[in-house]
Amino acid sequence: QVQLVESGGGLVQPGESLRLSCAASGFTFSNYAMRWYRQAPGKEREFVASISAVSITTNYADSVKGRFTISRDNAKSTVYLFMNSLKPEDTAVYYCYTTWRDFRGAKVENWGQGTQVTVSS
Repeated sequence: QVQLVESGGGLVQPGESLRLSCAASGFTFSNYAMRWYRQAPGKEREFVASISAVSITTNYADSVKGRFTISRDNAKSTVYLFMNSLKPEDTAVYYCYTTWRDFRGAKVENWGQGTQVTVSS
């Protein structure tokens, strides 16, 4: 059974930092790219960052580029999101995500339960 468990969220002041973690289990973590998404109240879920299976390629939303860093530790089956210079507009529930095609070619999507990040003075 695939599980993605996020942790590390909390309440911080503007300009502070947080590190989110997503512990994966139930699949061969090192074979798959991983992503972070977020959803603010009243808004649609949006892409934040992605990392390829062997950490060669990373991508970021323009809104977080230069402030957030995604990384992974395949030995620990964990993906991280380092968030620096946090702003109130970064307030959201942050979700870990991965996807693949099953043996029939059907898309399989896996989401974590999310972790709340609140940036407020």
